[in-house]
Amino acid sequence: MDYRTIRVEERDGLCRVTLARPEVMNALSSRMREELLHAVTEAGTRARALVLTGEGRGFCSGQDLGDARALDVPDFERILREEYEPLLRAIAHCPLPTLAAVNGVAAGAGANLALACDVVIAAESASFIQAFTRIGLIPDAGGTWTLPRQIGLARAMGAALFADPISAADAARWGMIYEAVPDAAFEPRWQARAAHLAQGPTQAYRGLKQALRASFDNSFEEQLALEARLQGQCGASADFMEGVTAFLEKRPATFSGR
Repeated sequence: MDYRTIRVEERDGLCRVTLARPEVMNALSSRMREELLHAVTEAGTRARALVLTGEGRGFCSGQDLGDARALDVPDFERILREEYEPLLRAIAHCPLPTLAAVNGVAAGAGANLALACDVVIAAESASFIQAFTRIGLIPDAGGTWTLPRQIGLARAMGAALFADPISAADAARWGMIYEAVPDAAFEPRWQARAAHLAQGPTQAYRGLKQALRASFDNSFEEQLALEARLQGQCGASADFMEGVTAFLEKRPATFSGR
Protein backbone atom coordinates (compact mmCIF):
# COMPACT_ATOMS: atom_id res chain seq x y z
CA MET A 1 0.00 0.00 0.00
CA ASP A 2 1.16 3.55 -0.70
CA TYR A 3 1.38 4.98 2.81
CA ARG A 4 0.81 8.73 2.90
CA THR A 5 -0.22 9.38 6.51
CA ILE A 6 1.92 6.84 8.38
CA ARG A 7 5.46 5.50 8.20
CA VAL A 8 6.20 1.80 8.51
CA GLU A 9 9.66 0.48 9.36
CA GLU A 10 10.55 -3.17 9.92
CA ARG A 11 13.80 -4.32 11.45
CA ASP A 12 14.90 -7.30 13.54
CA GLY A 13 11.37 -8.63 13.89
CA LEU A 14 9.93 -5.29 15.03
CA CYS A 15 7.39 -3.35 12.99
CA ARG A 16 7.26 0.33 13.94
CA VAL A 17 4.23 2.25 12.71
CA THR A 18 4.43 6.02 13.14
CA LEU A 19 1.40 8.27 12.77
CA ALA A 20 2.79 10.96 10.48
CA ARG A 21 0.46 13.95 10.29
CA PRO A 22 2.22 16.17 12.83
CA GLU A 23 0.67 19.33 11.40
CA VAL A 24 -2.70 18.19 12.83
CA MET A 25 -1.31 16.32 15.85
CA ASN A 26 -1.68 13.05 13.91
CA ALA A 27 -5.46 13.31 13.74
CA LEU A 28 -7.17 10.18 12.44
CA SER A 29 -8.43 10.80 8.93
CA SER A 30 -10.27 8.16 6.93
CA ARG A 31 -7.09 7.62 4.91
CA MET A 32 -5.00 7.12 8.05
CA ARG A 33 -7.44 4.56 9.46
CA GLU A 34 -7.27 2.62 6.18
CA GLU A 35 -3.47 2.72 6.17
CA LEU A 36 -3.24 1.70 9.83
CA LEU A 37 -5.52 -1.27 9.27
CA HIS A 38 -3.38 -2.41 6.36
CA ALA A 39 -0.11 -1.93 8.28
CA VAL A 40 -1.31 -3.76 11.40
CA THR A 41 -2.69 -6.65 9.36
CA GLU A 42 0.50 -6.98 7.33
CA ALA A 43 2.70 -6.81 10.43
CA GLY A 44 0.80 -9.73 11.91
CA THR A 45 1.99 -11.93 9.05
CA ARG A 46 5.67 -10.93 9.09
CA ALA A 47 6.91 -9.30 12.28
CA ARG A 48 7.24 -10.51 15.87
CA ALA A 49 6.18 -7.30 17.65
CA LEU A 50 4.36 -4.10 16.70
CA VAL A 51 4.84 -0.54 17.95
CA LEU A 52 2.50 2.40 17.37
CA THR A 53 3.86 5.88 18.01
CA GLY A 54 3.39 9.44 16.81
CA GLU A 55 5.50 11.99 14.98
CA GLY A 56 6.01 15.43 16.47
CA ARG A 57 4.72 16.68 19.80
CA GLY A 58 1.59 14.54 20.01
CA PHE A 59 0.65 10.89 19.75
CA CYS A 60 -2.79 11.41 18.24
CA SER A 61 -5.44 14.10 18.70
CA GLY A 62 -8.28 11.76 17.76
CA GLN A 63 -10.82 11.98 14.96
CA ASP A 64 -9.90 14.46 12.25
CA LEU A 65 -12.71 16.98 12.73
CA GLY A 66 -11.86 18.46 9.33
CA ASP A 67 -13.19 15.22 7.85
CA ALA A 68 -16.38 15.57 9.86
CA ARG A 69 -16.93 19.22 8.91
CA ALA A 70 -16.76 18.26 5.24
CA LEU A 71 -20.01 16.33 5.73
CA ASP A 72 -23.41 17.96 6.22
CA VAL A 73 -24.33 15.40 8.90
CA PRO A 74 -21.46 13.07 9.83
CA ASP A 75 -22.60 9.45 9.93
CA PHE A 76 -20.53 8.47 12.93
CA GLU A 77 -22.24 5.11 13.27
CA ARG A 78 -21.08 4.13 9.78
CA ILE A 79 -17.60 5.57 10.36
CA LEU A 80 -17.22 3.63 13.60
CA ARG A 81 -18.57 0.37 12.22
CA GLU A 82 -16.77 0.44 8.88
CA GLU A 83 -13.51 2.24 9.69
CA TYR A 84 -12.73 2.21 13.41
CA GLU A 85 -14.02 -1.22 14.40
CA PRO A 86 -11.92 -3.21 11.88
CA LEU A 87 -8.82 -1.30 12.98
CA LEU A 88 -9.46 -1.78 16.69
CA ARG A 89 -10.19 -5.48 16.18
CA ALA A 90 -6.98 -5.85 14.17
CA ILE A 91 -4.99 -4.35 17.05
CA ALA A 92 -6.79 -6.26 19.80
CA HIS A 93 -6.54 -9.59 17.99
CA CYS A 94 -3.10 -9.05 16.49
CA PRO A 95 -1.08 -12.28 16.90
CA LEU A 96 1.91 -10.15 17.94
CA PRO A 97 2.50 -8.25 21.17
CA THR A 98 1.54 -4.62 20.52
CA LEU A 99 3.06 -1.61 22.26
CA ALA A 100 1.88 1.99 22.12
CA ALA A 101 4.76 4.43 22.66
CA VAL A 102 2.81 7.57 23.58
CA ASN A 103 5.12 10.50 22.96
CA GLY A 104 2.64 13.30 23.69
CA VAL A 105 -1.04 14.08 23.98
CA ALA A 106 -3.41 11.20 23.19
CA ALA A 107 -6.94 12.57 22.95
CA GLY A 108 -10.34 11.13 22.07
CA ALA A 109 -10.08 8.22 19.67
CA GLY A 110 -6.30 8.72 19.77
CA ALA A 111 -6.24 7.85 23.48
CA ASN A 112 -8.37 4.78 22.90
CA LEU A 113 -6.26 3.71 19.93
CA ALA A 114 -3.27 3.61 22.29
CA LEU A 115 -5.24 1.81 25.00
CA ALA A 116 -6.24 -0.91 22.54
CA CYS A 117 -2.59 -2.05 22.49
CA ASP A 118 -1.30 -4.71 24.85
CA VAL A 119 1.18 -2.39 26.57
CA VAL A 120 1.29 1.40 26.76
CA ILE A 121 4.49 3.24 27.66
CA ALA A 122 4.20 7.02 27.83
CA ALA A 123 6.52 9.95 28.22
CA GLU A 124 5.88 11.78 31.50
CA SER A 125 4.87 14.89 29.54
CA ALA A 126 2.15 12.92 27.72
CA SER A 127 -1.48 12.98 28.75
CA PHE A 128 -4.67 11.09 27.96
CA ILE A 129 -7.94 12.92 27.38
CA GLN A 130 -11.39 11.46 26.81
CA ALA A 131 -12.28 14.67 25.00
CA PHE A 132 -15.58 13.53 23.50
CA THR A 133 -18.03 15.48 25.69
CA ARG A 134 -16.25 18.70 24.75
CA ILE A 135 -17.91 18.37 21.33
CA GLY A 136 -21.13 16.69 22.42
CA LEU A 137 -20.17 13.04 21.86
CA ILE A 138 -19.65 9.93 23.96
CA PRO A 139 -16.34 8.05 24.19
CA ASP A 140 -15.90 5.65 21.30
CA ALA A 141 -13.11 3.64 19.64
CA GLY A 142 -13.56 1.10 22.41
CA GLY A 143 -13.18 3.58 25.25
CA THR A 144 -16.39 2.65 27.04
CA TRP A 145 -15.19 -0.97 27.14
CA THR A 146 -11.52 -0.42 27.92
CA LEU A 147 -11.61 2.29 30.57
CA PRO A 148 -13.92 0.68 33.17
CA ARG A 149 -11.85 -2.51 32.98
CA GLN A 150 -8.56 -0.68 33.39
CA ILE A 151 -9.34 1.99 35.97
CA GLY A 152 -12.76 1.10 37.41
CA LEU A 153 -16.16 2.65 36.85
CA ALA A 154 -15.73 5.69 39.12
CA ARG A 155 -12.57 6.95 37.44
CA ALA A 156 -13.78 6.00 33.96
CA MET A 157 -16.99 7.95 34.55
CA GLY A 158 -15.14 11.01 35.81
CA ALA A 159 -12.61 10.93 32.99
CA ALA A 160 -15.41 10.72 30.42
CA LEU A 161 -17.80 13.25 31.97
CA PHE A 162 -15.26 15.98 32.73
CA ALA A 163 -12.87 15.29 29.82
CA ASP A 164 -9.99 16.23 32.09
CA PRO A 165 -6.41 15.53 30.92
CA ILE A 166 -4.96 12.56 32.80
CA SER A 167 -1.22 12.82 33.19
CA ALA A 168 0.95 9.88 32.20
CA ALA A 169 1.98 9.52 35.85
CA ASP A 170 -1.65 9.29 36.98
CA ALA A 171 -2.48 6.95 34.12
CA ALA A 172 0.29 4.61 35.28
CA ARG A 173 -0.74 4.90 38.93
CA TRP A 174 -4.37 4.14 38.07
CA GLY A 175 -3.51 1.14 35.90
CA MET A 176 -4.54 2.71 32.61
CA ILE A 177 -1.05 2.27 31.14
CA TYR A 178 1.98 0.16 31.98
CA GLU A 179 4.51 2.87 32.77
CA ALA A 180 5.34 6.57 32.54
CA VAL A 181 8.95 7.37 31.71
CA PRO A 182 10.89 10.64 32.05
CA ASP A 183 11.00 12.35 28.67
CA ALA A 184 14.77 12.09 28.33
CA ALA A 185 14.62 8.32 28.82
CA PHE A 186 11.38 7.71 26.93
CA GLU A 187 12.65 6.68 23.50
CA PRO A 188 15.46 4.40 24.71
CA ARG A 189 13.03 2.81 27.18
CA TRP A 190 10.28 1.94 24.73
CA GLN A 191 12.78 0.86 22.11
CA ALA A 192 14.38 -1.57 24.57
CA ARG A 193 10.97 -2.89 25.61
CA ALA A 194 9.91 -3.31 21.98
CA ALA A 195 13.15 -5.11 21.11
CA HIS A 196 12.58 -7.46 24.05
CA LEU A 197 9.16 -8.37 22.67
CA ALA A 198 10.45 -8.77 19.12
CA GLN A 199 13.11 -11.21 20.33
CA GLY A 200 10.85 -13.14 22.67
CA PRO A 201 8.81 -16.37 22.48
CA THR A 202 6.20 -15.19 19.98
CA GLN A 203 3.87 -18.17 20.35
CA ALA A 204 3.84 -17.82 24.14
CA TYR A 205 3.02 -14.12 23.78
CA ARG A 206 0.15 -15.00 21.45
CA GLY A 207 -1.19 -17.54 23.93
CA LEU A 208 -0.95 -15.29 26.97
CA LYS A 209 -2.74 -12.49 25.12
CA GLN A 210 -5.56 -14.85 24.26
CA ALA A 211 -5.80 -16.20 27.79
CA LEU A 212 -5.77 -12.85 29.56
CA ARG A 213 -8.37 -11.32 27.25
CA ALA A 214 -10.63 -14.37 27.55
CA SER A 215 -10.49 -14.32 31.35
CA PHE A 216 -13.11 -11.55 31.62
CA ASP A 217 -15.77 -13.76 30.06
CA ASN A 218 -14.69 -17.26 31.14
CA SER A 219 -15.62 -19.11 34.28
CA PHE A 220 -12.73 -20.40 36.41
CA GLU A 221 -13.18 -23.87 34.94
CA GLU A 222 -13.25 -22.55 31.38
CA GLN A 223 -10.11 -20.53 32.02
CA LEU A 224 -8.28 -23.56 33.42
CA ALA A 225 -9.21 -25.54 30.30
CA LEU A 226 -8.03 -22.71 28.04
CA GLU A 227 -4.74 -22.46 29.94
CA ALA A 228 -4.16 -26.19 29.55
CA ARG A 229 -4.83 -26.11 25.82
CA LEU A 230 -2.62 -23.09 25.17
CA GLN A 231 0.15 -24.39 27.41
CA GLY A 232 0.08 -27.65 25.49
CA GLN A 233 0.71 -25.72 22.30
CA CYS A 234 3.53 -23.72 23.88
CA GLY A 235 5.12 -26.85 25.30
CA ALA A 236 5.40 -28.28 21.79
CA SER A 237 7.18 -25.20 20.44
CA ALA A 238 10.83 -24.78 19.52
CA ASP A 239 10.97 -21.74 21.80
CA PHE A 240 10.07 -23.85 24.84
CA MET A 241 12.87 -26.28 24.08
CA GLU A 242 15.30 -23.41 23.59
CA GLY A 243 14.14 -21.79 26.85
CA VAL A 244 14.69 -24.99 28.84
CA THR A 245 18.05 -25.68 27.18
CA ALA A 246 19.23 -22.12 27.83
CA PHE A 247 18.11 -22.36 31.48
CA LEU A 248 20.03 -25.60 32.02
CA GLU A 249 23.09 -24.22 30.23
CA LYS A 250 22.88 -20.99 32.24
CA ARG A 251 22.79 -18.69 29.20
CA PRO A 252 20.26 -16.25 27.73
CA ALA A 253 17.69 -17.90 25.49
CA THR A 254 17.69 -17.14 21.77
CA PHE A 255 14.08 -17.46 20.73
CA SER A 256 13.13 -17.94 17.10
CA GLY A 257 9.40 -17.24 17.46
CA ARG A 258 8.52 -20.83 16.46
